[in-house]
Amino acid sequence: MKQSMRTKLEQLDARLEELNALLVQEEITKDMDQYRKLNREHAEIGPVVEHFQQYLQAERDEAAALEMQNDPEMKEFAADEISAARERMAQLQIDLQKLLLPKDPNDDKNIFLEIRAGTGGDESALFAADLLRMYTRYAERRRWQVEIVSTSESDLGGYKEVIVRIVGQGAYSRLKFESGGHRVQRVPQTETQGRIHTSACTVAVMPEADEIEDIQINPADLRIDTFRASGAGGQHINKTDSAVRITHLPTGTVVECQDDRSQHRNKEQAMKVLVARIMDAKRREAHNKEAETRKSLVGSGDRSDRIRTYNFPQGRITDHRINLTLYKIDAMMDGDIEELLNGLAAEHQAELLASLGDN
Repeated sequence: MKQSMRTKLEQLDARLEELNALLVQEEITKDMDQYRKLNREHAEIGPVVEHFQQYLQAERDEAAALEMQNDPEMKEFAADEISAARERMAQLQIDLQKLLLPKDPNDDKNIFLEIRAGTGGDESALFAADLLRMYTRYAERRRWQVEIVSTSESDLGGYKEVIVRIVGQGAYSRLKFESGGHRVQRVPQTETQGRIHTSACTVAVMPEADEIEDIQINPADLRIDTFRASGAGGQHINKTDSAVRITHLPTGTVVECQDDRSQHRNKEQAMKVLVARIMDAKRREAHNKEAETRKSLVGSGDRSDRIRTYNFPQGRITDHRINLTLYKIDAMMDGDIEELLNGLAAEHQAELLASLGDN
């Protein structure tokens, strides 16, 4: 084990002891925010220290077995013990490296998922609806909550653009690699000759800001317009200016929201999406600077990246970033995408481990 890694683990071990002492003090519960913060830190550090203690025990076992080798009668037994201890140490070191990987501060956040129809006209809009259903069904499997924020429907029942908010523990960590271009190959409903067409949609996954304060926006930089909502909604929706359009003048970012009857609620939702988009743009800018020195296979999140192909005639979905092809398109379009998401997470983890090894 590298000395830098051992030093870090020793520091965490000492910190856990400190936290154990703090959490049993009566005064700490008087400040519940601080108490929760310390509890969260304890929960994060605990598994790391537990693995480190197992590693130290394996080191002690190896040292004891090395001493035993001096006894001719114990030599064979000692050799087995040394081998077993070294195997345990090697595995624990890998586990510890993974536990020490830097965590994305956004991983536990709720998300805004934005799907836009691209090339392919009506067929692309229908595919956008299929993608929305796939993510919605996946969210249901994980008992997450899905809220429609904004929709722009096409003539045939698809979506030119749809934005949903997904609320659930770890939503961003599971879906953050879905950003990019999704291509579909199939015979469209509108095709009479039975020819296979290729269409595309773009997906953007943006973590929701904890509070608007996460990013400072000057009210003078905003232009807020209200107008009458269009589409279904009964008599009420067309009689009041409930729809809201917010423009962030410095960046040109525009968000519309008209799905709620309340103008106040639409403004609140539009503001949240605006903040998420601005933060996402900043994050991608930072990532692009980083990518100049290190090319990341899965994590760019650029809309222009073609990340996946859905081939219906062949019944397959291929993720081009990790060269993974799965022949279960019907199940996956019904939300069974765990295997795919696990593959992307594993690749990202491998990249992080490789970058640690380079340092």
